[in-house]
Amino acid sequence: MPRNRRVFSLSLDNHKAKLVESKSRPGRYELSVDGIPQSVVSMTEPTSLEYPYIQHIARAIDAAAEPGAPLFTVHLGAGALTLARYVEATRAGSPQLVVEFEPALYAAVIEALPLPAGADVRVVFGDARAIADAEFPGEGRSPSPGLGGAATGATAVDTDWVEARFTVVDLWDAAFIRHRVASQEFYRRVAARSAGDGVVAVNLLDGHPFEYSRRQAATLSTVFEHVAVVLDADPTDEEGPLNNVVVFASDEPLDIVTTPDLLGTPRPHMLHDDRLTSWIAEARIMTDADGTDSPDPDDPIWD
Repeated sequence: MPRNRRVFSLSLDNHKAKLVESKSRPGRYELSVDGIPQSVVSMTEPTSLEYPYIQHIARAIDAAAEPGAPLFTVHLGAGALTLARYVEATRAGSPQLVVEFEPALYAAVIEALPLPAGADVRVVFGDARAIADAEFPGEGRSPSPGLGGAATGATAVDTDWVEARFTVVDLWDAAFIRHRVASQEFYRRVAARSAGDGVVAVNLLDGHPFEYSRRQAATLSTVFEHVAVVLDADPTDEEGPLNNVVVFASDEPLDIVTTPDLLGTPRPHMLHDDRLTSWIAEARIMTDADGTDSPDPDDPIWD
């Protein structure tokens, strides 16, 4: 009799989440929401990452501090904690903070796929925008939180999100990014909660002519001194597929720009400086008053 690979199916308020083990690769799991893949996790090889975009973010995390050194990392959107597991595997004991909207989903993931013993990962439950907007001591210049060891599964508070060295913005509502967590006002709050040399990585989904991604790059360029866009699809290919686009931002020069070999081979496309300015062109910045949700992946224009 075939083995049941489904680990759980969970009904949320407006969505249905499912965690399934790979048929061909035991120990590898995929989390989907409404049938849309959200995360792939290997419990046996947490540094083995499925998707190119998450590999790009991981390489930037690798460069953010000396190998093995602790790195305070914030994950806006938990999924199955793929990158949190990666950070723990490569920088054991690093303090990490997760902001997650769905407590039931987070609890189900942790129960099914426990974090390693000793991992210092805490979670704040709630809306990422509301948490980002909350006041905190010193408005981004408080001492680093030092969340403390062996905190796996523990809850945190919004004031723990301060002086982040690396922030991953992966805020999907099933197939969409809502404009309230993609506006200039939101990114200003993310910047205020980052360390002076902190790096922010924003995961998007877009295709030619990349109107949404160009607006996101334009917006982040008004908040941070240095911005670069990394994508695997050719940005000039008018018939190219819908694909992930990662926007990296910091007030310090980005390692992926100064040392592009970090991204490995095959080398993705990277836009920065004059080439990025040309690509952004006349794209408008996104504000709370003038923003849009991310493109609908089911729109016929992507067929």
